[in-house]
Amino acid sequence: MKLVPDTSVVIDGRITSMIKSGEYKGATIIIAEAVIAELESQANQGREIGFSGLNELQQLCKMANEGIIELKFVGNRPTLDQVKLASGGEIDALIRNVASDYEANFITSDIVQAEVAKAKGLEVLYLRPQIGDFSPLSIDQYFDEKTTAVYLKERVPPVAKKGTLKEMRLVTLREVPLTEHELRTMAQEIVERAKRDPDGFIEIEKRGITVVQIGSLRISIARRPFSDGMEISAVRPIVDISLNEYSKAELIKKRILGDQRGLLVAGPPGAGKTTLAQSIATFLAEHGFVIKTMEAPRDLQVPDNITQYTSLDGSMGNTAEVLLLFRPDYVIFDELRKNEDFKTFGDMRLAGLGMVGVVHATRVQDALQRFLERVDFGTLPQIINTIIFVTEGEISRVYDVGFSIKRPEGMPAETTQKPVITITEHETGATEFEIFKYEGEIIVLPAAREIPAAAKAEPEEKISWKLAEREIQRELGRFTDGYVEVRMQTDNKAVVYIDDRDIPAAIGKGGKNVASIVNKLSIGIDIRPRSELERQKVEPAPSREEDIQLEGGVRIRIDNRQLVIVAPDQRGKIVDVFGGKEYLFTATVDDHGEIHLAKNSSISQEMLRRYDEGEIIKLRPV
Repeated sequence: MKLVPDTSVVIDGRITSMIKSGEYKGATIIIAEAVIAELESQANQGREIGFSGLNELQQLCKMANEGIIELKFVGNRPTLDQVKLASGGEIDALIRNVASDYEANFITSDIVQAEVAKAKGLEVLYLRPQIGDFSPLSIDQYFDEKTTAVYLKERVPPVAKKGTLKEMRLVTLREVPLTEHELRTMAQEIVERAKRDPDGFIEIEKRGITVVQIGSLRISIARRPFSDGMEISAVRPIVDISLNEYSKAELIKKRILGDQRGLLVAGPPGAGKTTLAQSIATFLAEHGFVIKTMEAPRDLQVPDNITQYTSLDGSMGNTAEVLLLFRPDYVIFDELRKNEDFKTFGDMRLAGLGMVGVVHATRVQDALQRFLERVDFGTLPQIINTIIFVTEGEISRVYDVGFSIKRPEGMPAETTQKPVITITEHETGATEFEIFKYEGEIIVLPAAREIPAAAKAEPEEKISWKLAEREIQRELGRFTDGYVEVRMQTDNKAVVYIDDRDIPAAIGKGGKNVASIVNKLSIGIDIRPRSELERQKVEPAPSREEDIQLEGGVRIRIDNRQLVIVAPDQRGKIVDVFGGKEYLFTATVDDHGEIHLAKNSSISQEMLRRYDEGEIIKLRPV
């Protein structure tokens, strides 16, 4: 029997397997030069399938030398033009011509190639994807029930990560280093399995790197020149957790089944974000939602009724355009990394789809910052309603994303009202961060916290405050020539006294300089002239702590650092504050029914002066 295999059969390794089983013993195997040229080209590009195919040819040569088969290399090497047209089937046509010229059986595992060969009148042996049990891979020997990842590199002993998400450790599997030959053999076996296994596919194939998915196992194969040596990394999920097993499951269910369908799952690498995302996907599918995923590479372990999509022509934007035609209820977007990913996520959410995104971030503000750099500031609360922060496989916190017009908490009392995005911890209702624009700069500022009495009494003893003061001095020193004194008021706010002549330079045109420092250090900065400090030293302001009752259930609470207007009936409203008949200022009453002002600010002092002179302090909703 004469057989002409095409490139697909040589790569997946089944021709040698069939000969070893005795099926084609004594056959004449005819290899077209076009096959060798294509494999050589792939190997030169650092693609693993090229090396796998060349290893298969070496096995055929060995069998020919042992007299098991007869091996012939025939045909002409393809021209440069034919190589350029390979994607259009030019190389495949050369291989089919060899089968026709030698009146041989044409053997392929490419369905298109098989159908074209039949149409040309050739005798075709089509090798369908293998169904049934496969023998274990060589790399399987390094896995046990507690192993989540294996790292193999030439000249280095093999190591593996074992344990749970909470307790993970790196273990050396053997003391003898791996050789390049061992890794090459293993890589060939992995690529062949990916080509033959219905649950396997080659996800990425580029110069020096091949990423393969076989069932739940994701295997990355790197070689020179991409890496400094042959390396294989294999990762698999060790747990399949139901959403009901998470501590805040009921809250998450309420969100995803209700109207708040913009979720962001954030956390550091290896924290369990993908495991939570696939739990959410499975839960939604079980409750009658049409679920799709967008992944590159495809990493989620989800039921068959959830279709997994990767980038189309290298673009997730292209994937989104097609995916909208399928009208899914929810899309799980795993691993937002590129600028296009964030923009695509936002566009799909604004189009009305439920979205669950996964992003690497060590802090919740870092996750938001990555979005703010890529989407419009005002649309962020419409895109993301809920942030789920994951650490060590558990949901550590759930945050609500809100939007309001107010004075940012961390800024001086004289700051005008601005659009502010608030990040609130769901269980406590406490505002964790505020995000706003200050003269074109996006500021992510932690909310002010109550300071313990000991810290208030002796703030100079707080090491963190000293470090912060030193950092503010260094930053402002770039814009000033003289005196700079920093006094921390809270962990997130400081008052800075500088020479009167340096104030314009420190603030910068439109506040640009101070805004950049606030954004960099996440500390609100109130710049004041040194002359004011000198007056305080000569005539210290009397300490005043009292509770003043006004008309209409409004009262003023004063302590040693701030003045609070308490107006419970005006919660969430924008109000004008009057002293007698004269307008003083406008402010937003927060969700607790309070307006907070710095005690020593000019606005506070003016309001107290008018009260002491007998004028009525009153609030009027705008």
